[in-house]
Amino acid sequence: MDLDLYSAPTVREALSDHGRVVVDCSRLSFIDCTGLSALLAAARTAKAKGTELRLCAISRALARLLRLSHTAGAFTIEPEPTSRTPHRP
Repeated sequence: MDLDLYSAPTVREALSDHGRVVVDCSRLSFIDCTGLSALLAAARTAKAKGTELRLCAISRALARLLRLSHTAGAFTIEPEPTSRTPHRP
């Protein structure tokens, strides 16, 4: 699955109305800056509500994007998905 200019608005909307969210990234094959922006917006919204956005099972591509953009600190990153994962980008 891709998280890009086309899918980012849907993901942004889906993640905006929840408390603590764990996003299973194991099927994420591509992410661009628009997709990263959607995840960062969701993380800011969660933080403002006193909760958090967690990313799990991140791909090499996402790990690289987070590292190069210095945005990994905006998320709690978990190695494996959990059974309570409500959203998949």
